[in-house]
Amino acid sequence: MVVDDQAVVRAGFAAIVDAEPDLHVIAEAGDGARAVQLARELSPDVVLMDIRMPGMDGLTATRLLTDGPQARAPRVLVLTTFDQDAYVHDALRAGASGFLLKDAMPEELLAGIRVVASGEAMLAPTVTRRLIDAFADTAPAPDPALLEPLTPREREVLTLVAAGYTNAEIADALGVTTGTVKSHVNAVLGKLGLRDRVQATILAYDLGLARPRGTR
Repeated sequence: MVVDDQAVVRAGFAAIVDAEPDLHVIAEAGDGARAVQLARELSPDVVLMDIRMPGMDGLTATRLLTDGPQARAPRVLVLTTFDQDAYVHDALRAGASGFLLKDAMPEELLAGIRVVASGEAMLAPTVTRRLIDAFADTAPAPDPALLEPLTPREREVLTLVAAGYTNAEIADALGVTTGTVKSHVNAVLGKLGLRDRVQATILAYDLGLARPRGTR
């Protein structure tokens, strides 16, 4: 589903998506309230969500859409022209699985849709580093009790996920298979009650468990 208050923008995104054989736009909405209504009626797999819209904004709509049963909650990919840290933080905390700027190339948009649909996280390269730096600079002291369910290896995997490593990179760093890493990631998400790697990254930096690559 494509959500944007500008009809021309919605049409453009829809045309890009519908041109792909494995993707199909089932609905469009011009504001957050309509998006929530349609999503609950039609259960889209992915919602492309604008942030600034009249009435209910995209952050509120995202929070409402992702706050329900996870089996039915769509994956939300936030699209905005505003390359500002506050929007990134708010969108991810609202439950978004990805964040892209509207000036992204069509292939980046399509890749983002497929990535979040598969359960992974998608962050625009231009904002990822600043996002991680912000969490590292403002993180409170770790809470050992929150991480007690994790094994030492699972905590290590969480640290690497938060540093931006892919499963393949984690496997190489730990000397294990990518399948083993995927199992560890799933265990971390399950034990901590997290939806995806975005939430895992936010938690890791909130607790001071991880810092971005190249820092101490």
